[in-house]
Amino acid sequence: MSLFRYTRAGQEPDAPRPPHSPLLWIGLIALIAGAVVLAFAWLAGWIGRDRVTAQTFTDTIEATGAKHAGFRRAHSKGVCVSGSFQGTPDGAALSSARVFRQQQVPVLGRLSIGGGDPHGADASARVRSMALQLVTDDGQEWRTAMNSFPFFAVPTTEAFLEQTRAGIPDPATGKPDPAKQAAIAAKYPSARAFGAWAKSAPWSTSWANTDYNGVNSFRFTAADGTEHAVRWSMVPQAAFEAMSPEQRAQASVDYLADEFAQRLAQGPVRWDMWITLAEPGDAINDPSVPWPDTRRRVKAGTLSLTAMQPQANGACNNVNFDPLILPSGIAGTDDPILAARSAVYSESFNRRERETASGAAPDAGARR
Repeated sequence: MSLFRYTRAGQEPDAPRPPHSPLLWIGLIALIAGAVVLAFAWLAGWIGRDRVTAQTFTDTIEATGAKHAGFRRAHSKGVCVSGSFQGTPDGAALSSARVFRQQQVPVLGRLSIGGGDPHGADASARVRSMALQLVTDDGQEWRTAMNSFPFFAVPTTEAFLEQTRAGIPDPATGKPDPAKQAAIAAKYPSARAFGAWAKSAPWSTSWANTDYNGVNSFRFTAADGTEHAVRWSMVPQAAFEAMSPEQRAQASVDYLADEFAQRLAQGPVRWDMWITLAEPGDAINDPSVPWPDTRRRVKAGTLSLTAMQPQANGACNNVNFDPLILPSGIAGTDDPILAARSAVYSESFNRRERETASGAAPDAGARR
């Protein structure tokens, strides 16, 4: 018998076909639909609690304190500032970014304090922050978010999520569980070092005399293609003044903004941008490890702030200071904390925009 007498189904052409069961197709469709739902839930962070996603991370940040609709989830209290940046030839030699070559680049920024309370007392916040958006004449943007601490508290996104969860208040006490926070310190040496910094480092009396550090690493590419791994800091031209415990106890709720306004009335407030260049063996993808003080540093430019606005109606309020919005000549690294910051900033921004658009932000008008 010739094999060509059979069809692909292995039957003779005239043989009757077996009936198809509809249950088979229904099961297949249900399987596909279920896989799509599971994939969506996985990507959205609804399943796999220990996975680090922007959604789960932002949810955890929200759980650490009272929710304030329409405000940033972290560093909720701040002011808008504006001014300009002037690069240096040394900065231009390190990076081909237009920001170091243009004579003067307009700057929109935000000065803030740590924490999620937009009405909190300035003197109670250990961390102070500076976020900037620089837009060059060819339309390129550089956004950066820096903090007053010299290194990050933990090395990975998983550790960052653990640390944030340890800050969720215990329902019985209304405060974070000391045992959970002690466990984080015991597990991560960098968390212990960060705690030591927070307890011992002097408090500055002003936003204007505070150092702001970009603790994450980036890559600068020069015009000739040369690359350098770098970190940067904004170093104030104003002399540092330490704030005593008595001064903190007597300070007004908004003393940082009030003091900064008085300084601006006397003229521009300036910081110099210093770029630190890594050497072989330095931690590029771990912001919890500071680089030695002996590393080469280059002055790349000067930031001059000339105006301040309340964030409620200020231009900075609608800006997501995503640290991975970078111009040509500057690139991110594989630092996982950097990627996590970018993703969480975006998620937080989207949530507060939805809250404002839906009218769910009744206290938004009180934003400082």
